Amino acid sequence: MKLLSTLLLGTALMAQTVVAQTKEDVIATIEKVNNYWQSHNSAKCRGFWDNAAYFTGNQEVYNLTGNQKYLDYAIEWAEFNNWKGATQKDKRRWRYQTYGEGMDFVLFADWQICFQVYIDLYKLEHRAERLERTLEVMCYQAATPEKDYWWWADALYMGMPIFTKLYTVTHDPKLLDKQYECFRWTDSLLFDTQEQLYYRDGKYVYPKVKTACNDGKSFWARGAGWVIAGLAKVIQDIPQDCEYRDFYIDRFKKLAEGAARCQQPEGYWTRSMLCPDDAPGYETSGTAFFTYGILWGVNNGILSAKQYKPTIDKAWEYLSKIALQPDGSIGYVQPIGEKPDPTRTVNAQSQAPFGTGAWLLAACEYSKYIK
Repeated sequence: MKLLSTLLLGTALMAQTVVAQTKEDVIATIEKVNNYWQSHNSAKCRGFWDNAAYFTGNQEVYNLTGNQKYLDYAIEWAEFNNWKGATQKDKRRWRYQTYGEGMDFVLFADWQICFQVYIDLYKLEHRAERLERTLEVMCYQAATPEKDYWWWADALYMGMPIFTKLYTVTHDPKLLDKQYECFRWTDSLLFDTQEQLYYRDGKYVYPKVKTACNDGKSFWARGAGWVIAGLAKVIQDIPQDCEYRDFYIDRFKKLAEGAARCQQPEGYWTRSMLCPDDAPGYETSGTAFFTYGILWGVNNGILSAKQYKPTIDKAWEYLSKIALQPDGSIGYVQPIGEKPDPTRTVNAQSQAPFGTGAWLLAACEYSKYIK
């Protein structure tokens, strides 16, 4: 009798596991997470990268669910920011070459990521004010001779996808040309062909910074995670016959391979990708971006479903059982930074808009993956 009870209990637990992986349950969890975030955070916040990254995730949740309140929340945010990023009017004062939160950093990608959401909202309702500033800034940038706009890895998520998104509206090939020109510059600076990973920026290119693991190379998980997520967004929108498409796909595949090799057995990626000892423990934002990118690649036939199934299974196990907290919050998000920093606390209460946004992106793709 005891053996039978044990077998029945085991069967019941297996059934619960199966039920928990249904598309409907995943979508319900997505809504729980998004509802938690929106009930605890005002939409009236600045359009800088930290908030805007959340709204790119919220947009995918709206696309998945059609829930009007998620759309209303995004519009409230966009209207609060007057459909702009940095607001400096004088083009002679527009800047990008250093980090900056001031209103003159109009060409700095951290102030441009909001344009991704504005473009999406414009596509839903063609109101000129939604696109006016985006067109002014991005068309100006596309016409400049400079190509060093994306000097740090994060910019390949913040700024790069805007060009292909805007192309889907304007069909101006100059946007695709500029995007490719700038990406090739960044790629030549930050991509490590041996490890198939991207450095965060030029300061960290080996041997300028070495890890505690045999003086090895230092790759920051969220930095490289931004890149795979940005490439997914670019490939999604770039025309099938575009001459640049194959290069983006090549880098996307190589980065997926490089990332998969250093995933931890528990499903997450440590802040220092090749040296967990540098900053040990769970981290959600980088993990979620890698999961999103790999899932998107599989869902769209670019990555092998068979090859990446173990990676996806382990990553979702982490995201759904460790990163996700019982109240719907997303924990273990490394705070704002630029490197694997062991001095910064990362625990179940460590939350941030970009971490929740990354989790939502990954979960939306997972809901499509399990069909």
